[in-house]
Amino acid sequence: MADELKLYAASGSPFVFRVELAFILKGVTYKTVEENIKNKSADLLKYNPVYKQVPVLVHNGNPIPESLVIIEYIDDVWKGYPILPQDPYEKSVVRFWAKFIDSTVFGSNGAEHAIAEAHKQLQVVENKLAVEGNKFFGGDNINLIDIAASFIAYWLGMLEEGTGIKFVPKDKFPKITEWADNFLKVEVVKDVLPPRVIPPKAQLLAFFKQRFGDS
Repeated sequence: MADELKLYAASGSPFVFRVELAFILKGVTYKTVEENIKNKSADLLKYNPVYKQVPVLVHNGNPIPESLVIIEYIDDVWKGYPILPQDPYEKSVVRFWAKFIDSTVFGSNGAEHAIAEAHKQLQVVENKLAVEGNKFFGGDNINLIDIAASFIAYWLGMLEEGTGIKFVPKDKFPKITEWADNFLKVEVVKDVLPPRVIPPKAQLLAFFKQRFGDS
């Protein structure tokens, strides 16, 4: 009997993208259940009663919420392309950096103090890329850290364009910029990315506030 895989998702979500990319890398087929975030289904609320957000993966009736948790589950269940290292120590290092990047806070209004704090965190990431000198965080191939940082590579550019706020200036973060360019050129990444559409500024800031807080 084939696995029953349902991914509760919302179009354009950077967190749903992470899971979709993981499935593509693994070559796993799944069914997408599109959610209306303003009118969430009873199933979504049942499967993710704590955060009530997408993405949620339901595998043979068992729900797994939160994008990075889902990706680790995918990597454990399906072999093939390795998203995390097998070595326990190396795996812990990858988890640490994925969590660090995921916790970077930009603030919802582009306030100077919020941008300055985000730049401190991004400088740590910039230094990591500079020291290691790799094409991707995963070396020659993308891994969990690259997937976690995909928001910086794609969605943050739309936010910059839509709000007129420069969150990741190229002159300050050349290695992150180079990494982002390389990441967006990967064929499987291009296949999964949603169309580049710049929503109205008010909509962008509302999303920003929901994701990163009113800093």
